[in-house]
Amino acid sequence: MAHVDDALRASQYDRLLSDGAPDYSSLSPAERRLAAMLFFSLWPDGGGHASVADGIAALRAEQAVRSELASVIDLGFSSARHITVELGDRLSGLPLKIHARYQREEILAALGWASTSRKPSTFREGVLYSEELGADAFLINLKKSDAEFSPSTMYRDYPISRTLFHWESQSRTTVASATGQRYLTGTSTVLLFVRAEKENEFGTSPYLFLGPATYVRHEGERPIAITWKLDVPMPTDFYHLATVAAQ
Repeated sequence: MAHVDDALRASQYDRLLSDGAPDYSSLSPAERRLAAMLFFSLWPDGGGHASVADGIAALRAEQAVRSELASVIDLGFSSARHITVELGDRLSGLPLKIHARYQREEILAALGWASTSRKPSTFREGVLYSEELGADAFLINLKKSDAEFSPSTMYRDYPISRTLFHWESQSRTTVASATGQRYLTGTSTVLLFVRAEKENEFGTSPYLFLGPATYVRHEGERPIAITWKLDVPMPTDFYHLATVAAQ
């Protein structure tokens, strides 16, 4: 919870953790996505709960836990580094803010992938396509090591500038494939989530959401090397950190 750095999550998580938390059945669709984001942050494997509603209800009996989580969220939000930016109209209903930080579980829940039958703990790929949203999400680790990545997944991903990002598709993706065509023709909205490395002082590092990106050019295939242009320039401090991490 220490990474929560946007007002929407901070307020909604605090609301769900409060003594007077609303019943899950009364939440709006957007609020239910936020509830799922909180739920899977606490239980990436579902925690044995039959549904998100059951997990959120179970929190009500844990006053001390709720109080401590709320304190950590407030502390994290008060030390936020970046001003967050709203998503564009087509994806404005998603509870995601550009330049906010998210754990994998929150990303998968926000995009509607995570459920108690499809748990974030089982997600192994760095790419996710949501047909419902018409969006491709890329979860990118810049600093890769032989111990953590196989030779076939040591992709060359790095920032070229604050607005341009070099990224390589999965090793089996061809230009003619349905996936390759989505990337190159712009028929889906590409969303970039990037972190310098997998671990930080708190454990698993969150991803910085760099927002939507559009196709600029590409080279080769299996993998396809693509240059993306960010709709919103990445923060200067993160650009410098990412440049060093990718070397």
